[in-house]
Amino acid sequence: MNRIAGGILGGATGISVMSLLFLMLEVETREQIRAFDAVARYVGMPGNTFIGFVVFAFVGTVIWPLLFVAIEPSLPFDDPPSNGMILGTALWIAFFVLGRGDISGPLLAVFAGFTIAAHLAYGFLLGAFYQRFGDTAESTADRPREQGVDRNAP
Repeated sequence: MNRIAGGILGGATGISVMSLLFLMLEVETREQIRAFDAVARYVGMPGNTFIGFVVFAFVGTVIWPLLFVAIEPSLPFDDPPSNGMILGTALWIAFFVLGRGDISGPLLAVFAGFTIAAHLAYGFLLGAFYQRFGDTAESTADRPREQGVDRNAP
């Protein structure tokens, strides 16, 4: 598989997990957050939750993974999952500033906690799938053995 396909597979997996975490956030806050409505507002279609979800899913599955594939070699870590978490943190900052609407008080802390966890999970999965399924991935058999460690031992 090539790097782009590995990134898109990671983006699809990450956005699925992120969607589940956002669903849990909606349940826990009795639908006061409306994360997908925030995306719909951002693209100029306020109140259209379905369009908000479609844009959210498309951008998370295609656009951000393509950006990640392009910038990953210049990110600071040699580990793509760690670099993915850097991207997830950057995306979270933008989402937190633009997507929180008029949320305040204790609900803002719940929003911050769930959304940072969701974005970090997204970034980790994006990087992990990119590493595992991209053509830049090394198989464990090709890596040099650490001295004194038998990787084939049970």
